[in-house]
Amino acid sequence: MPIHVALRHVTRYTYDRLITMGPHVVRLRPAPHCRTPILSYSLKITPDPHFINWQQDPQANYLARLVFTEKTKEFSVEVNLVAEMAVYSPFDFFLEPEAEYFPFKYDPSLKHELEPYRRTNPVTPKLNEYYQTITRELFRPAGDTPPSPLPPTRTIDFLVHMNQQLSRDISYLIRMEPGVQTPDDTLKKRSGSCRDSAWLLCQLLRHAGLSRTTGTDL
Repeated sequence: MPIHVALRHVTRYTYDRLITMGPHVVRLRPAPHCRTPILSYSLKITPDPHFINWQQDPQANYLARLVFTEKTKEFSVEVNLVAEMAVYSPFDFFLEPEAEYFPFKYDPSLKHELEPYRRTNPVTPKLNEYYQTITRELFRPAGDTPPSPLPPTRTIDFLVHMNQQLSRDISYLIRMEPGVQTPDDTLKKRSGSCRDSAWLLCQLLRHAGLSRTTGTDL
């Protein structure tokens, strides 16, 4: 039986005088493509009256655009939701025949659409060295030095191997500082928050020629 979890998030600001609020954009709603079913969701904004318009960005993430009509001494955002924590298989997907083995080439029309998600940051020596280490580990049974170009291997095996290697090499920590570490910083520290590891993985997969966001797209 799945578990239902209720979450409540409150952000509140108070001011020592009446202020005029400019437009605000709030991103505190699960994306429609998230795998965890959201059974209920509500967003409460103070002050009232205000106007709210729901929009979606190019990645289909929800955002609420707020416009306030009167001065206020308080601004608060309250989110309440109920999520269903159901077990699912991360391998519940299929690959097109031409993508079953890595490396592969995207169809020209798809390649054009995925171009923003294949764009890499400048590849630093440290990132390239780590990528080469991962491929050496994957192809070690074929010899100490992986052949160039890489021989075809199952795409799923390649992805699983890269995820496992990062899990072993990068320690997870709770990091309260804003922003995302560069891949080099994460590799030097051998630690990072979930967003830091996700960005490192994203850059490694793009370096391999795969389309990748920090979500689950390939």
